[in-house]
Amino acid sequence: MLSLTLGTMITITSNHWVTAGAGLEISTLAIIPLISKSHHPRAIEAATKYFLTQATASALMLFSSMTNAWSSGQWDITQLTNPPSCLLLTAAIAIKLGLTPFHFWFPEVLQGSSLTTALLLSTAMKFPPTTILLLTSHSLNPTLLSTMAIMSIALGGWMGLNQTQTRKILAFSSISHLGWMTIIITYNPKLTLLTFYLYSLMTTSIFLSMNSTNTLKLSTLMTSWTKAPMLNTTLMLTLLSLAGLPPLTGFLPKWLIIQELTKQEMTTTATIISMLSLLGLFFYLRLTYCSTITLPPNSSNKMKQWSIKKPVNTLTPTL
Repeated sequence: MLSLTLGTMITITSNHWVTAGAGLEISTLAIIPLISKSHHPRAIEAATKYFLTQATASALMLFSSMTNAWSSGQWDITQLTNPPSCLLLTAAIAIKLGLTPFHFWFPEVLQGSSLTTALLLSTAMKFPPTTILLLTSHSLNPTLLSTMAIMSIALGGWMGLNQTQTRKILAFSSISHLGWMTIIITYNPKLTLLTFYLYSLMTTSIFLSMNSTNTLKLSTLMTSWTKAPMLNTTLMLTLLSLAGLPPLTGFLPKWLIIQELTKQEMTTTATIISMLSLLGLFFYLRLTYCSTITLPPNSSNKMKQWSIKKPVNTLTPTL
């Protein structure tokens, strides 16, 4: 945990590509023992996947900074001027954060981790790459970032619909929220930070609530009210807040992002992401239904088939 904090602090305070890379590596190496702590084959698999993806992203990031330094002579993070370097860096940060189309590792790693480690992966480990994205946002391609963001919001909502494991649902929720953060970063970076802080706060609350009742599946969530009724009420409100329903905190960043996009004459984009967030709303409501023991709406389109048993003829025909 100390190494994790140190690595994060080094990255967010550095102005040089090498120190930022070193901070990211310290954080990555610090979280791997936490993922593989249970010694379960699934946890070992998750740790291996996490290490390989993060190492690839770090190598891409250093290669991008080296190419930029080669062409401009600058090692400063904010002085990213070489176009190929900008593209490489966008890919590297997208892999680190788990943005679509580099999202495949994230749900798998979260599913293989404990709830507390999953909390760290969803919040603390996203902070250093987000900082680098903020520092370089003026140099990156807005069209590419917007495309990746819309894809992330769509995929986060779409893939979360069919999940029964709470960690995977929260992983797709994280991908969707990262889309909201990325779409606004080139126009208003402060809004990205606000969204990240509020998302971290709400996700921490959900993970800790689920950890105290050891809720790993939707079926377990239905019986968790017997262990802590008040905690379930908090969980219900936090889930609705994360969905972005108006009276609650989670609505504020979405409202501000839509407002900012409209000011930037990106009304179509704002409409698309608003409609796509309804997909996320469905599975948040399903989690809310399960936590309040109300029967959720049946997601299947098929009607139940009435099985009519045919009477078995026990008499053998006689010739």
